[in-house]
Amino acid sequence: MEFLSTFLRAFNPAEPGMLYMWAIVLVGLFGLVIILERFLFLFMHAQSNREKFFKSLMGQVSESNIEGAKKLCESAGNKILPKILKAGLIEADSGAERIQNALDEETLTQLPRLESNTAYLSTVSNVSTLLGLMGTIYGLIVAFAAVGKPGIEAAKKSELLAQGISAAMNTTLLGLAIAIPCILVFSYLSARSQSVADEVEEYSIRLLNALTQRSYKTFKYHIKTEHIQDGLGLHVTNKNIKIFSNNKLLKEINL
Repeated sequence: MEFLSTFLRAFNPAEPGMLYMWAIVLVGLFGLVIILERFLFLFMHAQSNREKFFKSLMGQVSESNIEGAKKLCESAGNKILPKILKAGLIEADSGAERIQNALDEETLTQLPRLESNTAYLSTVSNVSTLLGLMGTIYGLIVAFAAVGKPGIEAAKKSELLAQGISAAMNTTLLGLAIAIPCILVFSYLSARSQSVADEVEEYSIRLLNALTQRSYKTFKYHIKTEHIQDGLGLHVTNKNIKIFSNNKLLKEINL
């Protein structure tokens, strides 16, 4: 209890390290705001049930229901993974290269959101520690200056020195009390963001493979001999193949 009262007294305007104590508190509040914002973002936008969502999406793709897959992504709101996968679905009929480019482009847009503001926690940790050390040094300077004044008894000097050092160390204690949790949370958020990024990359590749395989379906169509004699014409797009004979449509195969 005595320790707590001594520690709280360091916030008193009469104490030499008061400005440093309040400065560290302000830095700590800034760090707390960042921590709350990052956890809220990961909870709302990083989506914890990614595997379940992806299985539902692949079910739509396997049935060639690309529009249904897009709507599934849209229903997820502003979450990172659905927005990236939707970009690939939009180019589902445009070939593997365009699908890959769409996924990569959206990934470069979305993934930085995972680590946004997280780096500030490292800065908060360093600044709070340095402010604590600076406050301690300042407090010691003031304490030794008071002890060095003439006309003070030896016993009184020892008492003033002990009080000054005790007050000065409070800034270091407060700085470390803020720095250590910030570093721990920073490490957790960095690891969490990397985990989400790895899963996004995995699901993007799996979707790319599924859409690419979908583009290479094999169709059989028997052409009669008289059609061969008349001559054939093919019109191939990424959506269908049309077979003509003498400018007449014989067969349309949807891909």
